[in-house]
Order: sequence, then structure tokens, then C-alpha cells
Amino acid sequence: MVESNFYTLLEVERTADDKAIKASYRRLAMECHPDRHGGCTDKEARFKAISEAYDCLKDPQKRAAYDRFGHAAFQNGGAGAGGFGGAAAGFEGFSDIFSSIFGEFTDPRAQRANAARGADLRYDLELGLEEAFAGVEKTLTIEALAKCEPCAGRGSKGHAQAATCQTCGGAGKVRAQQGFFVVERGCPTCQGSGAVVADPCMACGGEGRALKQRKISVNVPAGVDDGTRIRVGGEGEAGMRNAASGDLYLFVHMKRHAYFTREGTTLVAECPISFTTAALGGTIEVPGVDGARIEIRIPAGIQSGETLRQRGAGMSVLNARGRGDLVTRILVETPTKMSKEQRAILEQFRSTETGDECPASRSFFGRVKEYFGS
Repeated sequence: MVESNFYTLLEVERTADDKAIKASYRRLAMECHPDRHGGCTDKEARFKAISEAYDCLKDPQKRAAYDRFGHAAFQNGGAGAGGFGGAAAGFEGFSDIFSSIFGEFTDPRAQRANAARGADLRYDLELGLEEAFAGVEKTLTIEALAKCEPCAGRGSKGHAQAATCQTCGGAGKVRAQQGFFVVERGCPTCQGSGAVVADPCMACGGEGRALKQRKISVNVPAGVDDGTRIRVGGEGEAGMRNAASGDLYLFVHMKRHAYFTREGTTLVAECPISFTTAALGGTIEVPGVDGARIEIRIPAGIQSGETLRQRGAGMSVLNARGRGDLVTRILVETPTKMSKEQRAILEQFRSTETGDECPASRSFFGRVKEYFGS
């Protein structure tokens, strides 16, 4: 039997993307569907062929195997496209899918491995803004179950291997009948590991792990924020009798900064300036999170609450290049202490006011006069 090329069956080029393949399949499936042709055997055969082709090409892994090996990739037990190869082949395909999704719950070995695996740990890490900006290496002190040193994690005094648990037969679980229901729970003898130690280590009681304080170094990347979670693989609790260790999860908490507040990658600083600087303009200097001095030009006539943005002077971007912005929020400060000379100068200025100097104030009080009808 001559096997047709999947790309030819679907009438697409070998370089076609997923969208084009899907669109062509839908069109051809509508044209060749057996229900539209009164049970025509030729149309039914073509419909099955294009369905088999699409089932292969829609899956990136199957498509890569087909591109490299052709139909041979799915013969003799290969990772096939499923197709219409009979009930047995179809059932095996379904079994593989079911196993890949639910294998952890149906495979006794996976259940025992999960039962013996060490627990994950949580560590709340407090960082300053400058540390979060630049990234930092932290040394953490953790007290948790670690591999037992006297028995090297085996759980036994000598070199004898653990024996199969007689209570559960190595399954790690036992069942009990309760009325009409069967309840399954972890084996109380082996704690779900499926094995017991005949001559347990005195230091760890046969678990192969004991409580220990240890120090670990972790690298915190630049750009982390409050609530960022960092996973450190294999640094959690040790597993029973050399089983896999759990993971360590760092939860970042940011300290309050003296003058910056943070909004994602944007830093906001409230900067008070004198009313003369606001009226006449000028320049001010603010510190950057990287320690640099940033000069900001104040335009004449700026109002309290207005903001000035400095591009690329904010926080680092997590797992990427570049930086956010620095936003300076201007607060115009009214003087509370003045000399006689300063007061006289201001009085002279007030005597020359026409209202055009402060258009917002003039407009507001103009509306107030209209409201009262004066």
C-alpha cells in the first residue's frame, strides 16, 4: 500500500503554520465528510486519511518526528499519530494519554515516590529597594529535615537495604472497608514508602533524615518585587531514605524606602520645592536608586501635584533588559517663616497683581462671583 504524504493530503506546504493547517483540514473535512455523501466509501476513506494527517501535524512533537522520519516514525511501536489503525491501536493511544495525565494517581511507584519525597519549604525574604534593583546574593539559615549523616540517608545501621513492607505489600497504601465504601490511606507502618528498615539507625529512627540547621546561598535576580516567588530546586526537606528532596520557595517582601515608592518598574518620589522655584523655574537634584545624582529641570510656573518623568531611571525589569522610569511629583511649599524684607517684597508683588498671574485662581473666583450674583 502506498502511503500518502500528510502535507499533500491536507493540501498545504511543508512550511505551513498551525493556523493554515487547521484551516485546510476544516475545509477538506467538510468536503469529504461521509454524512454529506450518502456513505460513499471513497469519501469515507479520504476523510479518515486527512483526519489521520491532521492528527499528526497538529502535534508539534509528532510533526517533528514525521518531518524527520516520515511514516516510519509511527511504525513498530513508534509515537504514532493514532489514526484509524484499529481498535487495539486506538485503545493503546488512549491508555498512553490517560497514563500521562493521571499516572501519578494510578502508578503505585509514583505514589510511593511522592510519599517519600521531602516537603517543600517556604522562606519569607525581606529586601531593600536597592537590593531588589541590583540583585543580591543572600545567605539563608534554615532548620529542616536533612539527610542523616550517620547512615548516609539509608535509614539502617549497616548497609542492609530496606525490605518490602508486609502491611501494604510495598504499595504504600492500605484499604479499609467502611460500610459500602472502601477507604484508602497511607500505610501506617512504612508511612507510604512501601518499605521498612529491619535495623533502623538510632540517629534518625530509620527515616534516613534528621532535623538540622544549615546555611544556603541563593541568588536573587534584579527587578524582583513584593510578592515575587523564587523557587530553589532541591533545597527543601530531605526525602525519606534518600528519596528526592522538596523545593525551597522564597517569597519576597519589600522594605519601606525613605523617599521612593514603587509602582511596578516605576519609582515615584515626592519632591517639595519653594514657591519661588515653582514660579521662576530652576533645577533640583534627586538621588537615583543606583546611587547616581539625577538633575531635574523645573519649568517656570509648575503647579503643585504635577509630575516630571525621567526615562530609564527607575527599577530594573525582572528577567529582561532595561529599566523603568523615575517620576518626580512636585509639591510647592508655601513659606511659613519670612523676614521683614521678604514680607515687604511680597507685599509689593501683591500690589502689582492683575489676576493674569494665576489664571486658575482668577477663573475660580470669577465663577464664585457669578454664583452669588455679584
